[in-house]
Amino acid sequence: MNAVPEPAEDVFDLLDPVLGHHIVNSLGWRSLRPLQEAAIGPLLDGEDALLLAPTAGGKTEAAAFPLLTRMSWHGWKGTSVLYVCPLKALLNNLHPRLATYTEWLGRTAELWHGDVTSPRRRRILAQRPDVLLTTPESLESMLVSTDVDHRSFFSGLRAVVIDEVHAFAGDDRGWHLLAVLERLTRVAGRPLQRVGLSATIGNPEELLAWLQGSGKGSRPAQVVAPDLPGKAGTRRTKKTAPETRMVAPTASPPGDVELDYVGSVANAATVIAALHRGEKRLVFCESRRLVEELGAQLRAKGATTFLSHASLSVDERRRAEAAFAEERDCVIVSTSTLELGIDVGDLDRVIQLDAPPTVASFLQRLGRTGRRPGTARNCLFLALGPEGLLSAAALLLQWSRGWVEPVVAPPDPRHLAAQQLLALCLQENRVGENLWREWWGDIGPFGSGAEPVVRHLVEQGYLDRDGGFLFIGPEAERRYGYRHFMNLTAVFTAPPEFTVLNGRTEIGRTDPDLLTEQIDGPRKLLLAGRSWLVTYIDWSRKRCFVEPADGGGRARWSGFGAERVRSFALARAARDVLLGEDPPVRLTQRATAKLAEARDENLHTVHPGGTVVTRSDGDIRWWTWAGHRANATLAASLPSVAVPHRRANGEWVRVRDDVTAEGWHAVLADIRMGLCLPDVDGHAVRGLKFGEALPPRLAEATLAVRGADEEGAGKVLAEPVRFMTLGGI
Repeated sequence: MNAVPEPAEDVFDLLDPVLGHHIVNSLGWRSLRPLQEAAIGPLLDGEDALLLAPTAGGKTEAAAFPLLTRMSWHGWKGTSVLYVCPLKALLNNLHPRLATYTEWLGRTAELWHGDVTSPRRRRILAQRPDVLLTTPESLESMLVSTDVDHRSFFSGLRAVVIDEVHAFAGDDRGWHLLAVLERLTRVAGRPLQRVGLSATIGNPEELLAWLQGSGKGSRPAQVVAPDLPGKAGTRRTKKTAPETRMVAPTASPPGDVELDYVGSVANAATVIAALHRGEKRLVFCESRRLVEELGAQLRAKGATTFLSHASLSVDERRRAEAAFAEERDCVIVSTSTLELGIDVGDLDRVIQLDAPPTVASFLQRLGRTGRRPGTARNCLFLALGPEGLLSAAALLLQWSRGWVEPVVAPPDPRHLAAQQLLALCLQENRVGENLWREWWGDIGPFGSGAEPVVRHLVEQGYLDRDGGFLFIGPEAERRYGYRHFMNLTAVFTAPPEFTVLNGRTEIGRTDPDLLTEQIDGPRKLLLAGRSWLVTYIDWSRKRCFVEPADGGGRARWSGFGAERVRSFALARAARDVLLGEDPPVRLTQRATAKLAEARDENLHTVHPGGTVVTRSDGDIRWWTWAGHRANATLAASLPSVAVPHRRANGEWVRVRDDVTAEGWHAVLADIRMGLCLPDVDGHAVRGLKFGEALPPRLAEATLAVRGADEEGAGKVLAEPVRFMTLGGI
């Protein structure tokens, strides 16, 4: 083991001297960035940390350099560092860099995910790399695989880096990651240093506490954020209200941002093809269908165009991203798949159709530009319709106020508690019926609160109980045993799709509805920005064979949870826009005119002094502008005045036609004492992965609490209500 040197005055000198030599001579860096300098001390001390910096702020190196230094000085052996990412493409992109850094110290870094071949996996198992780049799902596959001696493989594990941690923590993949990390901690037999990397979050202290899991309160932890406006550098965690977190100054925000109204995909293609010729443009769309339609339109106009979305084949996406990185005068059209830190070369422009779902997503996308010296971050918004224009204006207004969404883990992930119990029994073959909690340090949903889930799993045959032990039962074998329990390691339910092939070349996947619906004439698909004629469908193997066509193709995908949900904050920002407040960005004449039209059309729906109830031809609406979840909560809590609605609306709640102003105020006076959770329909329960392993009432309760916003609903109830009759009635 190498001797650890005494602390140096220059923080750069704390790194391994071999690393320092290569940073200067191989990378050509004269100094480290602020985040990289600030992270060295806490990480060398073995502290947990959350490293925050704008996109391209050097977060990977900020984590890697001090951890590699610890590895060298303390003589770590075997696989001692895990680097976890949410996307395989991001891992593929990062691997060459991390492999280079490890090679400087005579160490190795390898990839392990679903696209890695079996021979390469066997080599990794035989010669354990020092750094393993992987996904949470692949980690769990290693833990449950009979081909991997997980105790031996992870025996030297010391630290875990979680890149784009906000992309995990805001949904169920975060709970899954946290549970897997707790199991790895127990397998390794020691606490693991946890380092999260992120660019855009509104509640960093809370996120770091969540990331620590069972180590919260017992392990030192710091948020390191010297690059972000409004941040004070490195500091210890403390409790902060997530809803009030600001991450940028309230003065004019940085970057060159413009909002335009184009009215259609065809017009958007005309603008994109004509503007900024000779530059590299990245266009974000909010659906795969929109990516396909815009890509086809751009190609028809002669623009060199590439596409990227989740239903394109891996080879198709890689070819597009590689070609885009090498081109100059071109456009790549993408869903959020290119939002994270995948390198597609030097971008000149980011263009956004309509609005992304969150301010955090916008910040990620804006950060793809302005990376070259002398260039500024920029984004052009092209609204396809009035709703898209209002959503974009609201988002930009919130951004200008320095607001970004707090990253909050979804409450009550009981379905994942069921999945983790089954995975643990598969991993260990059998688990003591009174000892399973110890695997998760009794954290949140995986502690004593999971007792009803365990009872249900045993009663329904998912688990067997014998001699004080739990082990995999016949129902789990039947439901999840296909291909070595592969379905047990996937956290999300994916709708069925058909693989589309041109000869032996896979193009991507399409929705089966496009192959079964009644049509007149030949059946054509739109995929990879090109039209294809369907020549043969193999129903048993879910394959569709196609040949190139001259146009007329259609694209469509469906899935669970695809509906856009507007938050309370963004709904209220939309209300502020309608009340006359413009976002402090450049507005084109078309956008200004359309916003004026929207304000005229919504004069009766907004009021600066509170909410509005309108009556028109028997249609009564309560214009709350509170977002989908708050409105769903209000509708469930006011059954005597609200009309049940299968899908909540983000702007209004439908009201019964016999309600009077007097009766309204009496009901509201009563309801302020307590709110109800929204109703849950059967379709939503079927879309909850592993929901079938829960008692039905617990599955419904899980979704109900996730569909509620009691805080937002409470704010609406505290506001004055005005009644208005429209149309002279």
